[in-house]
Amino acid sequence: MGPLDDLRVIDLTVARAGPTAVRQLADWGADVIRVEPPAPPDGDADRLFTARHGPDFQNLHRNKRAIAMDLKSSEGRDLLLRLVQGADVVVENWRPEVKHRLGIDPETLRSLNPRLVYASISGFGQDGPYGSRGGVDQIAQGLGGLMSITGLPGHGPVRVGVPISDLAAGVYLALGIMIALHERERSGEGQWLHTSLLEAMVAMLDFQAARWTMCGDVAGQAGNDHPTMIPMGTFATEDGHVNLAAPSGRLWTQFCRATGLEDLLDDPAYATSAQRSERRGKLNARIAEVLERQPTAHWVKTMNEVGVPCGPVNRIDETFADPQVEHLGLAEAVGHATLGEVTIVRNALNLTRTPHGLRSAAPEPGEHTAEVLAELGLGPDEIADLRARGVV
Repeated sequence: MGPLDDLRVIDLTVARAGPTAVRQLADWGADVIRVEPPAPPDGDADRLFTARHGPDFQNLHRNKRAIAMDLKSSEGRDLLLRLVQGADVVVENWRPEVKHRLGIDPETLRSLNPRLVYASISGFGQDGPYGSRGGVDQIAQGLGGLMSITGLPGHGPVRVGVPISDLAAGVYLALGIMIALHERERSGEGQWLHTSLLEAMVAMLDFQAARWTMCGDVAGQAGNDHPTMIPMGTFATEDGHVNLAAPSGRLWTQFCRATGLEDLLDDPAYATSAQRSERRGKLNARIAEVLERQPTAHWVKTMNEVGVPCGPVNRIDETFADPQVEHLGLAEAVGHATLGEVTIVRNALNLTRTPHGLRSAAPEPGEHTAEVLAELGLGPDEIADLRARGVV
């Protein structure tokens, strides 16, 4: 089943950040029970998931079991509390006040199960001036500073093309869960851990943030160029574009020789990285003039042969057709009861003794409700009664 198959995780998450965290655990064998609301009387089981059979839901929720349970009802809440007593981890990403309103907050659940690790993601933190606000990725990208350094200079702010704060917060939370579980081995107790889209976003600024905190340097947009090193960026070729990195030392020397720009090596105006950065526009123009004379494949081959990092700018279809991506097996097939075989993106980690693999596709609404409730000791008649009354 996987190295985490001794863990039971209760997944109360919605949207993307929370499911991203839970997916890391599910992919490595944790028994994840995803709790969703029951179908309404009109039978629209997918009212919250309008594209449940689409690629996004299938990619986010593979390797999980799903139960339908009304947490707003006293009986539904009681069933959840019974589940929690045998769980290792609970994950949620509601607005901070929701878990308290439902009575399934960390203090309540850990009073029933002191070993429980309770993990939360919010938009901006569990408290503070923005604590009660709902958060989405693009708001966090803007508030967290990322959009101010993304895009071409003078063209206004640009969002990153993936929900980077959602994804980062999810991965940070998954790491935090593993840290808390490891600490539990020493203390015997679980704890509450939390992060937010904003915290993840600021952390992902990395050296750009440190430029401000240490030096008071406010970074701006650099487009496809590296903010501080040159040449390192995107250049047009005869038939497309390449990314290359030759900012200093041997790389700069090999790059100039491979492109026929040896005169730059003897020019004192370009002797240091700082000098090249000061003359970025002029230098980029010289480089562009040369690279446009040959196709992308020529420059990728030429640069890599002399040890200069270089690669194409692929569309997504070209990425999955790339021989290295195919070799890594990043697209993996799994069977779905309704859709047949679907291909989604595998987990990015590789363990030498524990192969990665997809165990199951994303579950259908309430697919495992009877199974999980039976594990709690409920009989068929009790389950049928709960279904009839809309509790599950």
